[in-house]
Amino acid sequence: MKFKLIKLKSVDSTNNYALNLIKKKILFPTIIIAEKQTKGRGRINNKWISLKGNIFMSIIFEINKKYSLKKITNLNCHFIKHALKKFSKKKIEIKKPNDLLIEKKKFCGVLQETLFANGKKFIIVGIGINVFKKPNIKKYETTNLSHFSRSKINKQVVYRSIKNCYENNIERFL
Repeated sequence: MKFKLIKLKSVDSTNNYALNLIKKKILFPTIIIAEKQTKGRGRINNKWISLKGNIFMSIIFEINKKYSLKKITNLNCHFIKHALKKFSKKKIEIKKPNDLLIEKKKFCGVLQETLFANGKKFIIVGIGINVFKKPNIKKYETTNLSHFSRSKINKQVVYRSIKNCYENNIERFL
């Protein structure tokens, strides 16, 4: 499956942008990337702190099979972990339901939303990755991917790695 790529300078939330595409019946597998995100969201209406230089993206695709949201979340976390592991010299762990950690510190969050349009079910996978900067959060420790990187990280290479992982694997699960 090939994904259309939409690059934005600034957006309130890549997931909000994705929701609007689906509502406007622009229905194709899509990846949305934003350089700046002003109102990023996490699970249970938590705010995702979107620091400059980090990755803010959403992936939209149609899902045909009946999967629980829990199973789809797990699948997406595994795809993202697989796509990012080559950038870290330390092991990346999944903290259920939707976080990726290095040395027990959060560096990536995944927000999933489902939407029905034209009789079809769509999944929006919002991904926030602390690549270069980490927010200070009292509830848990955070880190950034570059702290554990084997070499200087190029965000375009990270985007491509995630895109390739989805394009090469997602159809097996739909």
